Parts: sequence; C-alpha cells; structure tokens
Amino acid sequence: MLIADRYELEELPLGQGGMGAVHRGHDRHLDRRVAVKFLRLPGGPDDELAQRFIREARILARLEHAGAPTLYDFGMHDQKLYQVMQFIDGVTVGDLVVEHGPLPVPWAAAIAAQACAVLSAAHALAICHRDLKPTNLMLCPDGSVKVLDFGLAVLRETDVAQFTRTGQLLGTPAYMAPEQIQRGTAGPRSDLYALGCVLHEMLTGRQLFTGPTAYAVFDRQVKERPPAVPGVPPELNRLLAQVLEKEPERRPADADALYARLQPFAVGMAMLPGFLAPQENASPGRMYAQVVGRVLAG
Repeated sequence: MLIADRYELEELPLGQGGMGAVHRGHDRHLDRRVAVKFLRLPGGPDDELAQRFIREARILARLEHAGAPTLYDFGMHDQKLYQVMQFIDGVTVGDLVVEHGPLPVPWAAAIAAQACAVLSAAHALAICHRDLKPTNLMLCPDGSVKVLDFGLAVLRETDVAQFTRTGQLLGTPAYMAPEQIQRGTAGPRSDLYALGCVLHEMLTGRQLFTGPTAYAVFDRQVKERPPAVPGVPPELNRLLAQVLEKEPERRPADADALYARLQPFAVGMAMLPGFLAPQENASPGRMYAQVVGRVLAG
C-alpha cells in the first residue's frame, strides 16, 4: 500500500485497537523506516474535521521530547486520517507485563516516572494524551520509555462530547478516568489517572478494573476504589490511592509532582534479561543519559 506517493506500508498491521491500526512503513523520499497510524472515528471524518485534525496536528508536532516519537506527517488517505511517526524499536509495557509478570517496584516506578516527564512536556503545550495505556508505552533496549499514540490528543473537548452523546466514548475503558466516562472531558489529571491504572497493572501483573462489558468496566472505574498492592512500600500504595482518586482535584497537582514522588522508588534497578540491551553494549541514548545524570548530580 502506498500513501501520499511516498509512504510504502506493509499490508499486515503491527497492532490495532478501537481507534485504528499501526503499520510499519518506508518513506521513499528520505529512505527511512516510519510507523503509520490510521485513525478511526465514529462515522468517519468529514472535510471540516479532517482539516481541523491537520491544523491541530501542528500543535502536536511541537512536542519535542526524547520520550515522544517525532510526528513527521499527517493527512487523509481513502477517507481515513493518518499520522506518520518515527519508528521505535522496543517492547510495549503491555507485552512486558504479559511476558514478565509483575514488575519489580524500581522498574514500575522508573517507567511511570519517564511517562510523567513526557506528560509534563505535553501538558505544558495544553496537549492531553487521553488514551494512556500499557500498549502506548514502549520500553526501549536502553531502558528509556517512549509514550506512543497521541492520536486522541488532537481532538477538541467538543468533539469528544459530541461522540459521547452519540454513545461513542473515545478511549480505553480500563484506563479511562471517571470524568472522561461521566462527562466526556479530559484534562492533565485524567492522564495521571490513566498512568495510575498502568502503574497498578505493572505492579500486580493484571488490569485494575475488568468486566464482561465496557459498561461494567465504566461502572467500576466510577464507583470502586482500587485495592492496595501487596508487597510494595506503604508510601507507594498511598501514592497509588491518590493518583486513582475519583475526583481530579484530589489527585497530584500535575505530572511534575507525580514524577517527584515516583523518583525515590526508581533506584537499584536490576536488569530485565530479554528486554534490555546489556550495559556493556554501547547505546547512544544510555551514554547521553548517564552523562546528563552526572552533570545534574554534580
């Protein structure tokens, strides 16, 4: 499949979900690998919505952070909106938990803290992710984390409210904050709630709220308090309980505050064989981070 006369896509997607599918691709013009995400919206996009997506994608393109893939291009092909992104090698946190089981506290905290750093940069630009979940976090071989798929971030609140009224909630039920479910609105603290669900899952090896239907999960998200995680430090359980508060104003103030409280737990990390490149293997990303860490420590 060829789109925009330059992006050659593999037919089988790398992954797919309720909002679309991701394909591995090759940019013929610049001779590089890319990831192309097709966005699926209820009823399909009309011309006005497509133009607004393209216009607002320029805001998303301003998100410059080592933990966020670069947005290369954005447009519409065969009545489907698409994003062309930097291709990232690694394993999703979803696959990591499935294969490894519950993660050690230091690694769960480190992954969540890195996600906070990306969210801090996004929120500073008034960009909310809206669909943070384990499959949208990728652990790279050097131990760094990438936050993927800001596809819903370019939707305005009015768009989400409209889809909510027609019975189409945009997001993933197991990670949606109560205010997204009840009012169809999302803010920075909604992203923190979703990250809390992911952190709980990393520590336990299973989804926090499940059910036979999406509506059953919605009901639990709105009404049930999360159980404490056995075997983790009490302060981390207290932090989880606060991040997963049903009312946004009761959660940490912002991603910076959550990062500061996660950082003390991200120490003494052992290797995760099979998921990380050995320390002795030179990694430009790891080399860069180590020197920056020494500079800041000094």
